[in-house]
Formats: sequence, structure tokens, C-alpha cells
Amino acid sequence: MNSLAICAVGLVAEAGLGYPDALFARIGHPVTWIGAALAALDARLNRADLPAPARRARGFAALAALLAVCLTLAAAAQAAAAALPHVPALVVVGLLASTCLAQRSLDSHVRAVAQALETEGLDAARTAVGRIVGRDTAVLDAGGIARAAIESLAENFADGIVAPAFWLAVGGLPGGFGYKAVNTADSMIGHLTPRHAAFGFAAAKLDDVVNWPAARLAALWLVAAAALLPGASAGDAWRIARRDARGHASPNAGWPEAAMAGALKLSLGGPRVYAGRLVEDATIGDGPREIGAEAIRQALTLYRVACALEIAVAIVGALIFAGL
Repeated sequence: MNSLAICAVGLVAEAGLGYPDALFARIGHPVTWIGAALAALDARLNRADLPAPARRARGFAALAALLAVCLTLAAAAQAAAAALPHVPALVVVGLLASTCLAQRSLDSHVRAVAQALETEGLDAARTAVGRIVGRDTAVLDAGGIARAAIESLAENFADGIVAPAFWLAVGGLPGGFGYKAVNTADSMIGHLTPRHAAFGFAAAKLDDVVNWPAARLAALWLVAAAALLPGASAGDAWRIARRDARGHASPNAGWPEAAMAGALKLSLGGPRVYAGRLVEDATIGDGPREIGAEAIRQALTLYRVACALEIAVAIVGALIFAGL
């Protein structure tokens, strides 16, 4: 079964259907299953009385075990589906692949921030943006809320959509679920906290590696989308991405954030507060920082066009190279 075709069907299925709430309520989601497995490994292996090298080794072992299980189950599911006729097999595997993607849910969460800013006030907007960012939201004004939402949209476009699609196209269902295992591990334990600085070291570093190509590809999708949107600037998206992306604290997140900032002619990044601690970060872009719900909606439009471009290219690629 061709991996590019799996990617294309997965993208189309997730864009059209998302993940049904009723199904989530009944059985959860593959990412929640991965998270539960990792939480169990963390509780069992990450002992505070152990020295840092031992905790780092245990974190590596936990990540290896998680990856082995995810890759094995995904490969088995794809092999089992391959026993079906071609089209039903592709539909089944494509639906499974769609659970690796988050186009609809990301759109919904970011749209909720804009809606809250427009009609419900700052407290509701802080609550809404707090669902998608890790920074302290109580200190954010309207501009800070809007910037946080747009930054999250850009970063999650890369690691929630472009990256899993890339790895699905490269490695089929095992590629997609292997990526989700690494990315989920990074989001849960890849932090420089006393508990996870050592145990989460392997997860954080491997996440940087597997997101490297997708972060740059996401920036290119945003540049291309800007070229199609009146009022957006593809030239500035490309210029700011090349100039400011490397100034970001993350080796990857700066690329889509800088492309988004340039395309919309605004400034992102800068100082942020996490757990009561001020974290200095570089400013990205040249435009205004005092923005609001309108800027979030402009970013969502850019994001939707970028998603559509990715889907279109995946479909054309599958038609040409996979006989979809």
C-alpha cells in the first residue's frame, strides 16, 4: 500500500470528518492512549532518587519502548488492512492515518479564541487560549492573547499537521504513529523541569530531529498560501522566515511562526511568562504587536489555504506516483 496515498486519504478524511466527539467519549483517541502509556512509564521509571544519568537512560528506554509498541501496532494494522481489496484497504488505513492529524481541532481551538475576544471579554479569551498554549495567560492583554493564538496556530500547523503528514507520506501508518509517539512524549516530558530535564532528554532531542523537515516545509506552505491571499505577503513571509526563524528558542518553531508573521505583517514572539517566570525570546517580524481578533481570523484564513495546498499536492502526488 503506497504511503503517499495513505497520507492523501488521511488528510482528506481528517479535513472532512475530524475525530467524532462520540467516538472520543467512548474509546478516547490514539494520542490519549499514547499519553496514558507514557504516563505509566513515567510514573514507574522516573524515580526522583536516581542520579540524572540514570534517569536519562531510563527516559531513553521508555521512549524506545513506546516507539516499538506504536510502530509494531501500526504496521500490524496496515498489514491486516492490506488483506482487503485495494480501495477498502486504503479507506481503512486512511481513516486510521487521519487520527495522526489535527486540522479541524486546531482550527476550532484557535477560532474559539477569536470568538471569545470578539464577544466574551478578556477572561473568556484567556481561558480559550490557555487550552492551546503553555504560558501564563492571566498576564495577557488582548494583544498578548492574539499573539499567543497565532503563534500556537503556526507552530501546531507544523507539528500537528505538516509533520505527521510528512511521516505518513514517508513511512505509511507506522511513520505517522511513530511521529505521534515522539511528539506526544516531547509534549509530556520534554521539558526542562526538575522532574523531566533528564528523563525527557531523549524525547525532546528526537522531537527536534523528526520535526526539522516539517517545520521548514510548513513555512513554505505558508509562503505559498500568502501568495494566493489578497493582503498577505509571500515576499515578506519568505524574508522574515529567513531572517528571524533562527532567533527562536526552538530550532523548528521559528520557521512557521516567522512565515506567519511576515505573511500577515505583524510581530510575534518576544518575552513570555511561564509558571511565573519571565522567559526572554526574540521578536519575530516587523509589524504591530497590538493586534486582536481580526488578526487571528486572518491567520486562520492563511492556515486554511496552506492546509488546502498541502491536501491538493498530496492528492496530485498520489494520483501521479501511487495510482490513487
